[in-house]
Amino acid sequence: MYRALKSLLFRLPPEDAHRLTVQGLAATLSVPGVSDTFRRRYAYATPSLRRRVFGLPFQNPVGLAAGFDKDGKYYKDMSSLGFGFMELGTVTPRPQAGNPQPRLFRLPADRALINRMGFNNEGVEALASRLLRDGRPGKVILGGNIGKNKTTPNESAVDDYVTCFRMLFPLVDYFVVNVSSPNTPNLRALQDREPLTALLTTLQELNHKLSRPARASLDTKLGRPGEMWQRKPILLKIAPDLAEGQLDDILAIVRNTQLAGIIATNTTVAREPLRTPANRVAEMGAGGLSGAPLRQRSTEVIRHLYQQSGETLDIVGVGGIDDPESAREKLDAGAKLIQVYSGLVYAGPGLVRQIKQSL
Repeated sequence: MYRALKSLLFRLPPEDAHRLTVQGLAATLSVPGVSDTFRRRYAYATPSLRRRVFGLPFQNPVGLAAGFDKDGKYYKDMSSLGFGFMELGTVTPRPQAGNPQPRLFRLPADRALINRMGFNNEGVEALASRLLRDGRPGKVILGGNIGKNKTTPNESAVDDYVTCFRMLFPLVDYFVVNVSSPNTPNLRALQDREPLTALLTTLQELNHKLSRPARASLDTKLGRPGEMWQRKPILLKIAPDLAEGQLDDILAIVRNTQLAGIIATNTTVAREPLRTPANRVAEMGAGGLSGAPLRQRSTEVIRHLYQQSGETLDIVGVGGIDDPESAREKLDAGAKLIQVYSGLVYAGPGLVRQIKQSL
């Protein structure tokens, strides 16, 4: 059924197809009885799939990567597909439109996407309001992926991350610090040792402070007066384009700032190897490449980080996962959890169940 639907969706601009797909899912699930049918179809569950990673209980290790639901509009509907966790965002303090369209491109011959979305989102307050209103989708773990506004200079970037962290702290289970998107000018410079250490140290200090029960007004608003909130795991999402020396620097920073783990990897600025003609790729312009061509490099990064950490680092693997084999490859390399996004576009919603059954 999805193959037939995909042929129609691929005739539309990618952003329109994405919007139509998630809105169609939401409309379908609103029909009485359909939601239960969906969950039975996709919710393949067994105790052997459960994981406890960075202190959180995951019902299964397959997650939805950031970028799919930036503003938290569809996370409850998407949970019906059987994810163990979902990552919302990337969200910024202030709303921003992102880069001009077109900014999302398909490469069907490569089962890949190129995007230069530019952190388009409605702002952290809009996301927080939806989470407060709609609540949690069962036992699915929720992550908050946070970034900085395009107009915020790198010297003030910490303030943007702090704003998002504060707002989402009582509403998500873990945080991801995104300093690796190639689509915000100079953002990747924050991966350098000095600015990254300063940013992560500040967030960990705030993490400790917010875990104390001294927020009566916000507690009351949430209907949980006096509750003691736990410190939230903070993860760092890194680029696949880092050299081994840079990866080793990242490991040292993770240890020194006591981060919970790493998400490896974000999209790549590389354009090889691709089957799509070079002139067609050039016409698409700048942006991050995701999907099958990223599979090998992201696995290499995972393996290096895991081995160099003495096989102790908690890693979420993402990049080129579009079938059970590629999912297992990430786990064998050292990832504890995996995420999908581009693979859903090409393989369809059954991909989540297929991976879980294989595992």
